[in-house]
Amino acid sequence: MEIKNIASLAQSIKSNIAQLVIGKDNQLELVLVGLLAGGHVLLDDVPGTGKTVLAKSLARSIDCKFARIQFTADLLPSDITGLNVFNQKEGEFVFQAGPAFTNILLADEINRTTPRTQSALLECMEERQITVDGETQKLDKPFFVIATENPVETAGTFALPEAQLDRFLLRLSLGYPDHGESVTVLKNYLTGKGSNDIELQPVATGDQVAQAQEAVAQVRIDDVVVDYIVRLAEATREHEDVSLGVSTRGMLSMTRCCQALAAINGRDYVLPDDVKKLVGPVFSHRLILKTRYGSDQKGAEILERILNSVPAPTEDPGTKLPTE
Repeated sequence: MEIKNIASLAQSIKSNIAQLVIGKDNQLELVLVGLLAGGHVLLDDVPGTGKTVLAKSLARSIDCKFARIQFTADLLPSDITGLNVFNQKEGEFVFQAGPAFTNILLADEINRTTPRTQSALLECMEERQITVDGETQKLDKPFFVIATENPVETAGTFALPEAQLDRFLLRLSLGYPDHGESVTVLKNYLTGKGSNDIELQPVATGDQVAQAQEAVAQVRIDDVVVDYIVRLAEATREHEDVSLGVSTRGMLSMTRCCQALAAINGRDYVLPDDVKKLVGPVFSHRLILKTRYGSDQKGAEILERILNSVPAPTEDPGTKLPTE
């Protein structure tokens, strides 16, 4: 698939979702970055901000298999992956696939289930396969997990361990709409154009998304931009307030996200501005700070200071950085 076709595909999906999700252009773009980069996205925000609506709208915009899991305290790993059930008539065990055998999986309120059940997603997310009773089955392409969690309510929740957070390519927060957007949401609700009244039609296929994911990997990253990503990651490891900085997986995630963002914007090369835009969503949840109090806000401040202190590549003859 050509880059211009990726940009057109992304715009079609984004415009379709925007019928229901009002005023979140930047977040929609980042969700598509996660999808086309072949990773997974965590929507981390307070209740009622449209996390589930966004995830369902994305699934409806793509003609492929979709499954939703409502995570609860009594959910078991087999409720995600499936299990072997004995068929008395045939006298043998038959595998019943779980909801994880899909293309787009909505893991709703993922932090409301136990760590044992949360870990059932790790193999799916990292290796695109599921192993049950010693038998491994590959998952179809594309496979995309979009999970939601509520960061402020702690009763009956289980915080995601750092190892699982690292499996998410990006962590996003939708935030409250501004005044004008809130007025539009209420007017749509009163006139029958709310999220429960509009049935979105697919504007892309699963095969198109899979082809776009393969093409994204061909987007060029100049050596100076690669060096910039590494220097930013190293700066997080050396910061005095950071106990554990960005890992190698984090750098690889940033690289692929930059390629996806460039392709979505119709470019076959990555700019330093792509890196700057993605530092927060890609790096923030990979930092372990020495103090956990207010860690999200403090992590954002640390990354902002690092961006200001690490010089970005400049467009001079020595860098050979392409211009738009």
